[in-house]
Amino acid sequence: MKSKFVLAAAATLLSGSMAYADAHAASGDAAAGEAVFRQCAACHNVVNEAGDVLAGRPNMRTGPNLYGVAGKPYGDIEDFRWSPGLQALNEAGVIITEETFVAYIQDPTGFIREATGDNSLRGAMAAQRMRSEEDAVNLYAYIVSLAAE
Repeated sequence: MKSKFVLAAAATLLSGSMAYADAHAASGDAAAGEAVFRQCAACHNVVNEAGDVLAGRPNMRTGPNLYGVAGKPYGDIEDFRWSPGLQALNEAGVIITEETFVAYIQDPTGFIREATGDNSLRGAMAAQRMRSEEDAVNLYAYIVSLAAE
């Protein structure tokens, strides 16, 4: 148990680096996550700083661009209109890690309410839930792998 705490503390210190993102992506299968991303591509894309579309469709504005989100706070992507629930996660300082991503994608409203302590908040994703934890872990690995390229 103590080693998990030490690892979590070390990961927090590296939160802005790719080492952090890579360490958290290790438990998923990025190739399997690519197939899972097809469910997300109706609203989300992954576009790097150069403007290259790595996944999804260009000019997608329904959901935020997911490029490089690992290690960042929820609701922290510029030029996006965030729901009150994601604004609250941002204000609470909740960071996107494999653990929080998987919990969020499986139950956005439940995750937001638990993380913020505000039962009036809701998730705004149209798809709302990813039923399989394995798919959620693989999806996270895929998104992280795109930022590592």
